Amino acid sequence: MPKRSRGPRLGFCFILALGCAAGALLAEPHRAGQSPAQADDRRMSYLDNGVIRLGVDLDLGGAITHLSTSKPGDNVVNSFDWGRQIQMSHYSGPVPFTPNGKQPRGDWAGLGWNPIQVGDCFGNRSKIIEHRNDGKSIYVRCIPMQWPLNNEPGECTFECWIELNDNTAKVRSRMVNRRSDKTQYPARGQELPAVYTNGPLWRLMTYAGDKPFTNDTLVQQPAKMPWSNWEATENWAALVNDDGWGLGVWNPGAYSFIGGFAGKLGTGGPKDNPTGYIAPTGNEIIDYNIDEEFEYTLILGRVDEIRQYVYAHAQKPAPPMYRFEKDRRHWSYAEATDAGWPITGELNVKLDGKHPELLGPTAFWSAKEAPVLYIEAACHAAQPHGRVYWRRHDSPAYSSDKSLPLELTSDEKFHVYEVPLGSSAEYRGAITGLRIDPVAAGGAGDFIRIKSVSLRKPER
Repeated sequence: MPKRSRGPRLGFCFILALGCAAGALLAEPHRAGQSPAQADDRRMSYLDNGVIRLGVDLDLGGAITHLSTSKPGDNVVNSFDWGRQIQMSHYSGPVPFTPNGKQPRGDWAGLGWNPIQVGDCFGNRSKIIEHRNDGKSIYVRCIPMQWPLNNEPGECTFECWIELNDNTAKVRSRMVNRRSDKTQYPARGQELPAVYTNGPLWRLMTYAGDKPFTNDTLVQQPAKMPWSNWEATENWAALVNDDGWGLGVWNPGAYSFIGGFAGKLGTGGPKDNPTGYIAPTGNEIIDYNIDEEFEYTLILGRVDEIRQYVYAHAQKPAPPMYRFEKDRRHWSYAEATDAGWPITGELNVKLDGKHPELLGPTAFWSAKEAPVLYIEAACHAAQPHGRVYWRRHDSPAYSSDKSLPLELTSDEKFHVYEVPLGSSAEYRGAITGLRIDPVAAGGAGDFIRIKSVSLRKPER
């Protein structure tokens, strides 16, 4: 059975903990009487367009706790405890997070800073501070709670805008962060969003191959916990029943997904323990003052209908062009920091770590369509002799054989550097990410300012 009140989410937390060198997380069996989400005194706000019905719980931060066909229809959202539902959940440092000396529950200490939309693991609810429902859309704003801590509101707000269209619900989510701790912590994995379904929806279907948007064969991920993780190259996954009907989650910007199933397959309702889980994910730096947004679509239907909806609405895949005009475009760093939020036209990165790295997001493009990498940058460095690395769909780890040299000019002026990726025999097939090591070794006062990183020639 799943671990205690937020246990099925343990798989994602476990991955996060390993990434932060925080060690494995432990969890207790669910404790009797500590599942407030099973109460029946909820204040709900609903939308119904005659095809599907969606409800948010105004006692639980406005999280989505109901999604079904209109009439009749069974709710597909699991609310066995406050760690499930369909909700926002963000992560940052430090690990552990101990504001003013307050200690987290030991089994969740490895999560660090983790505000979630519903409430905390001690049973304290998030607070709605604004709500609107005009019959066509819902807007909610709440003060989330730090999941691992007892009654510790987040120094941030969560907002959601929700609209229905036929058998889909489009959701825009935003976190407005205003932490008193102004440290820039390393990037952490984010759930974009966290989605939990009931026991009958146990088959986790997705596409993870190298021929996206061609109706290539789907795969079924294992029904297990800890969860599976994979590259969803069509940016969606679905939990469906034995007949192939269920809930799809499409996040156009997310290629990394995790998910699975915990409990007895095929049984249970919204207040029962068995549950399926899906989360599009991405590594993000969560600045103390950031406004962080993402969008996703929930799709009710057969798995082929879910896929065809994505095909009809997704943009045609193209090699990425990262222009750092207003944000980091999901780039992050190892052994480096930047000037912080807001981003205004460039990334200004301090290269004072021993081996600084600039890490691109998981993506997908064809090597033959993008043989040259263009980097518009200015730098000052004692050793401006770097390398560019790439990952392939069939070889996902960065390695020296999948790299080329990058020679920068340390004159603090902007130049467009062209890296002939296509000159390497290892640059082939489907490419899924980039890493830029600007210098051989960082030093005090070294920096790089980057306006763009592009697989398409920048317009002059």
